[in-house]
Amino acid sequence: MDVRGYGSLPELLVDALRRHPSATLLVEAHRKREVARRTAADVLKEARAFAAYLQSLGVAPGDRVAMLMSNQSRWSISALGIFLAGGVLVPLDFKLSGPEQAALLAHSSPRAVVIEYPEHRKHDGYDVPLVVVSEAPDGIELSGAAQVVRWEDHPAAATPAPVPAVGRDDLATIVYSSGTGGRPKGCMLTHGAYLAQLDALLERFPMAPGDRYFSILPSNHAIDFMVGFVGPFVCGATVVHQRTLRPELLRWTMQRYEITHMSVVPLILEAFERQVREKLDDLSGWRRAAVDAVIAANQRLTERGPRPEVSRRLLQPIHAAFGGRLKLLICGGAYTPRSTAEFFYDLGIPVVIGYGLTEACTVVSVHGLEPWRADGVGGIVAGVEVRIHEPDADGIGEVCVRGPTVMQGYLDDPEQTAEVLREGWLHTGDLGFLDASHHLHLVGRSKDVIVTPGGKNIYPEDIEHAFRDLDVEELAVFAANTLWPGRNLEGELLVAVVRPTDGVAFGPALAAANRKLPDFKRLGGVIAWDEEFPRTASMKLKRKALAAEVGEQRARGDLRSV
Repeated sequence: MDVRGYGSLPELLVDALRRHPSATLLVEAHRKREVARRTAADVLKEARAFAAYLQSLGVAPGDRVAMLMSNQSRWSISALGIFLAGGVLVPLDFKLSGPEQAALLAHSSPRAVVIEYPEHRKHDGYDVPLVVVSEAPDGIELSGAAQVVRWEDHPAAATPAPVPAVGRDDLATIVYSSGTGGRPKGCMLTHGAYLAQLDALLERFPMAPGDRYFSILPSNHAIDFMVGFVGPFVCGATVVHQRTLRPELLRWTMQRYEITHMSVVPLILEAFERQVREKLDDLSGWRRAAVDAVIAANQRLTERGPRPEVSRRLLQPIHAAFGGRLKLLICGGAYTPRSTAEFFYDLGIPVVIGYGLTEACTVVSVHGLEPWRADGVGGIVAGVEVRIHEPDADGIGEVCVRGPTVMQGYLDDPEQTAEVLREGWLHTGDLGFLDASHHLHLVGRSKDVIVTPGGKNIYPEDIEHAFRDLDVEELAVFAANTLWPGRNLEGELLVAVVRPTDGVAFGPALAAANRKLPDFKRLGGVIAWDEEFPRTASMKLKRKALAAEVGEQRARGDLRSV
């Protein structure tokens, strides 16, 4: 569809669903059992009924409606219903604690919140006029706000009032960017921002009826909102939800529904890589040599671009493990090792690497497929401008973004808005450079830069990449002064915080990798850490939080030499 002629998301989505009424739009599984399947016509009917329900309960055009649900069909139906009622959607992270959720609800001041029962139980009370609870057990008395009702009580055939006139400049969502510490950052995004973003993405990665997208990132996250909700709805593709996201059920779901598209974070992608490599390492000598020869043949045949049918025939057992129909993996949210992306491409499974942030709707840059590249984070998407602010001698500076996808600002916070939106440009805080072909490369966050006594700028991600093959659960690099503030920076050490793999001694391998680094990048010490690293909903490392935890629990004397 040509989205440029539409003025709002509900206008586009309703028209799209009417074009593909019999297409299977939503499939939901719980463990190894399918529990729901809906066509586009089913979804539109239910979303319109839910919109009428909200209107009957007092939700008016322009009211904010928050959502706190795990990935499921009702997330998408509720979101569409909120738009059809003329509401502004405030999608919140269901993985946050009750107090964290309450803080964001207080900040966004919604007229209503649509919430899954397990999330509802986190709260003693709400400062929200209306609470709509989904999947509450029969016989349970619901309380906690001025008005609490059940999601299931909406009349199945109700017709909402006509959607009020909504323009491209009107708010569609308020989305909270990664992290919950400090002042909340509610990004105000317009209908025009989403329409411009969708137009740019469909130009490179169109979907179609018959494609099946597996939604595993939280649906409130910018990537899944666009690729696991808006995009498939517009294109008539199927969205598959799995209510239990244990590793063994990820693979079962991919195989059961022959998934074609999936968005992952690097941690998941690297877990997939380990699984495949372990299977290959288990092969006997001649079998492994035969597989390596086939992989080499596939490399030659896909030099100019993916050839999925050829790759599936050559490497059928590997593709079968991922469902047999996987067209591409979309990876973002954190640094993606180039070697991992190249590993999957050589197997005939392209990994699309991109860069984006909530403040710019979703995607700023992304790699295409012809030709496919694994270096950097791709070319700038249509309609968006990128410039490097105050580049140094190597061309590295702050990445700044301008275009229709950039937010209007942070909700009720002109001070923080003024810090990042200056003269029409969004200052991202990310450091990078543009190469000769105008592809963007990132090197780190400006606030995470480590400056050596010799004046060298060190980016933690750069050093962490050097230890990507180490058999450890997690590894992060800091300046010692970040872990134990107040020391003199002279002679500052670089420190790796490592969460080991059970039963694996990582010291010798880490020392060997460390020796290969330039002197100014070498680690000076290691801290062993036995807890999972704190991460955002999109699995980005919370460096500041980890540094604070390590500094509180480990003294400088706990440093081990490398």
